[in-house]
Amino acid sequence: MKLLLLLLASFVLSLTAACAQQPVRVQIQLHAPTLSDTTAVYITGSLGQLGDWDPAKVKMAYQGNHIWAKQIQLQQPQSFAYKYTLGSWEREATDAQAQALPNFSVRASKDTLVKDEVRYWLEKKPAPSKGGITGTTRLHTNLTGKGIRPRDLMVWLPPGYESGRKRYQVLYMHDGQNVFDPATSSFGTDWQIDETADSLIRAGAMAPAIIVGIYNTPDRSDEYTPGEKGTAYMDFVVNTAKPFIDQAYRTRKGRKHTYTGGSSAGGIMAFMLAWEHPYVFSKAICMSPAFKIQHIDYVQDVRGYNGKKKPLFFYIDNGGIDLEERLQPGIDDMLAALKEKGYEAGKDFIWVKDAEAKHAEAAWAKRMPFALKSILPARK
Repeated sequence: MKLLLLLLASFVLSLTAACAQQPVRVQIQLHAPTLSDTTAVYITGSLGQLGDWDPAKVKMAYQGNHIWAKQIQLQQPQSFAYKYTLGSWEREATDAQAQALPNFSVRASKDTLVKDEVRYWLEKKPAPSKGGITGTTRLHTNLTGKGIRPRDLMVWLPPGYESGRKRYQVLYMHDGQNVFDPATSSFGTDWQIDETADSLIRAGAMAPAIIVGIYNTPDRSDEYTPGEKGTAYMDFVVNTAKPFIDQAYRTRKGRKHTYTGGSSAGGIMAFMLAWEHPYVFSKAICMSPAFKIQHIDYVQDVRGYNGKKKPLFFYIDNGGIDLEERLQPGIDDMLAALKEKGYEAGKDFIWVKDAEAKHAEAAWAKRMPFALKSILPARK
């Protein structure tokens, strides 16, 4: 009888676990009354199934009556963001004033039907925020690393670099396409870090530094988060990108002069690089970082560390609208974990909250001056 009860209990537990892991189906329907029935409509978003923000990768199926649809299956309940395009960011969904619509978002805890409507579409790319690149840049193409796709590096040189022999600190930024140039940025707006750094350096408000933009790839989500590809990407930055830059440019190679930064998934990658390679990096800019959301939980890694306090400094910030709101609990947990490990606010990390900011390049550009001055303070 006891054996029968044990077997029954085991069966119930197994059944409960199986039910908890049941896939979640999400059907997304778009009503686009201004489009003809032959128009190719695409959906793109923060999931691999939605193309990881590639505007021309995931085509929706036409259903009739100006309705297009796409069904995806999630392995577990989760949230995700997405947008609609006609095949490129030059033709994305807009409002009546031709302004790009904010991200649509879904919190799928069960099988879900989502119905959206879009009436307006961009007909040409919006004018870049400040146009072109300020300062001197050099592009290095097709750098390779084990276990990840090849990628380009864009290097921005501070004022005075080409006319002297001085050596410079280096800041390695992720999502390099979006850092300097609106023409290469995924959404037509860049971080304006070139304009910001140039102005701050010339004003004596920031220490001069070389800034390296490491381009992302279609594997961005996996490369910037914990896992096999994330580890491979960190190895590439530490053992391929940094040695290349140190050889090609006049850098100050030590950890005290080497920093990293990024936003969203790039924000957690910046944190991970510093946390796991403190002998290489000493500071990190983590804008709107995805510390703990969906399947990601790097807070547990920090809490699980029991060694000596690492000599690191973090700039951490977040907005307060849409995805930013969903990122906040993980950021709160990480700030608490850092305090538990002996890190002091104002000394070992800076925390900035912009409650009215969205999850977008323009918001990160707005906060960039303070971030740069925090990790690259001008010498007095």
